[in-house]
Amino acid sequence: MHLYRHQQIKVMHGFTLLELLVVMVIIGLLAAYVGPKYFSQVGKSEIKMAQAQIDSLEKALHQYRLDVGNYPATESGLAALVTRPNNESKWQGPYLTKMPPADPWGHAYIYKYPGERSEFDLYSHGKDGQPGGEGEAADITNW
Repeated sequence: MHLYRHQQIKVMHGFTLLELLVVMVIIGLLAAYVGPKYFSQVGKSEIKMAQAQIDSLEKALHQYRLDVGNYPATESGLAALVTRPNNESKWQGPYLTKMPPADPWGHAYIYKYPGERSEFDLYSHGKDGQPGGEGEAADITNW
């Protein structure tokens, strides 16, 4: 009887190469199906995050204008929302709790006053960091 138990344990030990290959093929098929859907959602969420950040910065810029009478100069940039510019006695900030974040792709937001398309231009060049583009590489703007 002792010999029978030893043989039974030996038979149940490990997986066969075929079983491992079948499992790997199934995992590969699932990854090929789910992966593109997951990563396209990540790209969409980065675009939505950039739009939300621009909206937030835009509100802070409007509050700055209400207090000071005009928007910060291009040279002062978005930093004027956190620290008082030297020549602004009416500044009531800070209008943001910390320095403006980079866009979701790590690039600084671009701010221009006066703007070419609205009172001020605030935008990100998207994932590629270059003007123009489509999809995830498209510019995200306040106009």
